[in-house]
Amino acid sequence: MDIKEKMHGGELYLPNDEELLKEQFSYLDRLYDFNMTRPTQLEKRQEMLKDMFAEIGENCYIEPPLHTNFGGHHVHFGKNIYANFNLTLVDDTHIYVGDYTMFGPNVVVATAGHPILPELREQAYQYNAPVHIGKNCWIGAGVIIVPGITIGDNVVIGAGSVVTKDIPSNVVAVGNPCHVLREVNEHDRNYYFKNRKISL
Repeated sequence: MDIKEKMHGGELYLPNDEELLKEQFSYLDRLYDFNMTRPTQLEKRQEMLKDMFAEIGENCYIEPPLHTNFGGHHVHFGKNIYANFNLTLVDDTHIYVGDYTMFGPNVVVATAGHPILPELREQAYQYNAPVHIGKNCWIGAGVIIVPGITIGDNVVIGAGSVVTKDIPSNVVAVGNPCHVLREVNEHDRNYYFKNRKISL
């Protein structure tokens, strides 16, 4: 089993492999260039993201700075995704995000982990597990999503939550550890924030 198979298969591997690092740094150079673009260079950013990401749909907007381990090379975005500043994608393996999902500032989506056994950590062993985020989700500011998590469609994750277990579709989930607070319901059809009524 080669190092790429280990990376994407959840096996333990050593990430300081010379060829792997060479490839990784080439992706990180492109990420650096993306983060140095001017606010008015929106078309340039779009073109760069198409080159950087594994997949990215139309009308996605990512506010720099963006932080990733592999420059987005293992990131799969649908269309109409919005990410506020300081999105961190630890994309040592694949991250999948559905259409119309929104990220608040300072969100972390991590696929990489390290063994609990100290002797293995001393040798810098790592394993990866993919993350799946559904369509039309709102991931609030400062949320942390750990490796191997699946979040369903139409989910709101409250600001500051730490998502350590899978979250089903059509719910509001909050806390550390993140848990389902309630389902999206009829009240949400009438009110968009506290007692403020939807009048569109």
